[in-house]
Amino acid sequence: MLTRDEQQILQALQGDIPLHSRPFAALGKRLNLSEDTVIRIIQELADRGIIRKIGAILRHRQAGFKQNAMVVWSVPESRMEITGKILASFPEVSHCYERTPSFEGKYNLFTMVHLKYPDIANQVREMAQAADLDDYQILVSETEYKKSSMVYFT
Repeated sequence: MLTRDEQQILQALQGDIPLHSRPFAALGKRLNLSEDTVIRIIQELADRGIIRKIGAILRHRQAGFKQNAMVVWSVPESRMEITGKILASFPEVSHCYERTPSFEGKYNLFTMVHLKYPDIANQVREMAQAADLDDYQILVSETEYKKSSMVYFT
């Protein structure tokens, strides 16, 4: 059973989160809740397994990016955290996350790379050198499909 505040927050999170330096304060203002209350309720919902993640949707073509790819990396478990930090530090990377189970039994770290110039192979090679990795695959996006959030509460 969800409380009214929980339902309101879940409804709000289905859409766009305010583009603001303190998005949960802005969201709270809209819902007549404090920023601390919004954050606490989101954390409680996550702890209960109702929310698994909050993610961004990048409309890369509208943002001016010419090339976009998912890069899958094979990373030793002992180096996962540091490698993730290295790859995520590149400004071209919008998403960087560990994948369990791994793809094809070995690719366990995924990054989304967006470029305003069409040279994905060289950019990924630079990233691989920085992270000391040599086993990866570049999956170039050729078509942009529907990008929208799931709607669970109306």
